[in-house]
Amino acid sequence: MARPTQRARTLSQNFLADRATAEHVARLAAPDHRHPPLLLEVGAGKGALTEPLARRSRELYAYEIDPRLVPGLRARFAHAPHVRVVAGDFLAARPPRTPFSVAGNVPFSRTADIVDWCLTAPGLTDATLLTQLEYARKRTGDYGRWTLLTVRTWPRHEWRLAGRVSRYGFRPAPRVDAGILRIESRPVPLLAGPAHRSWRHLVELGFSGVGGSLHASLRRVHPRRRVDAAFRAARLDHGVLVGEVAPARWLRLHEELTA
Repeated sequence: MARPTQRARTLSQNFLADRATAEHVARLAAPDHRHPPLLLEVGAGKGALTEPLARRSRELYAYEIDPRLVPGLRARFAHAPHVRVVAGDFLAARPPRTPFSVAGNVPFSRTADIVDWCLTAPGLTDATLLTQLEYARKRTGDYGRWTLLTVRTWPRHEWRLAGRVSRYGFRPAPRVDAGILRIESRPVPLLAGPAHRSWRHLVELGFSGVGGSLHASLRRVHPRRRVDAAFRAARLDHGVLVGEVAPARWLRLHEELTA
């Protein structure tokens, strides 16, 4: 039988041990006590984050994939009828039909899948996720570079780095620090319908990597004079690399090239 530390590594479990961080994440996930939200917690673990989330929500579904932790969680929150501890994989859950928030200390090895689940859930209002710091920085442009996923989803979702957490705030301590990633669904998308479809096509063309630069990639479909005019409007140099272009400048490019 695997030892607890071996099982934790297999499930990519690094349990949150810092109370101040748990309180901070809970405040971000549920900032308004007057209208407490429906919350889904991914990776409840031993309940360090579940506790402050429970105080700030009217209904909380705490998902835990490790069956050995579920009895302790259920005993801990037996006094809270609005908290339901769900034994199983968060990724197998159906999104609620009503608006909801997601929060959690995400297993680092499953971050991409959990983020994808959040982005495709129609009722999601926001997600507050503890991830590897590098992942959070890459997705939010904190390195001065932007990824395809962030730019492609920008008209409907805003990405923000909401804090950093030392690796020593977890047990066992991971090899790297963590970041607090906020993904917020826009109440009104910046682009919708045909405009959103043309946005996706433009962004994917730009990130195709063909031609050696963003300017060259866009010229594969659009006339050079139009690309030149769009770059002037967005205040971009012809040699700029695609990852260096912030979402706001992408919006200007899209406006010019689809006018």
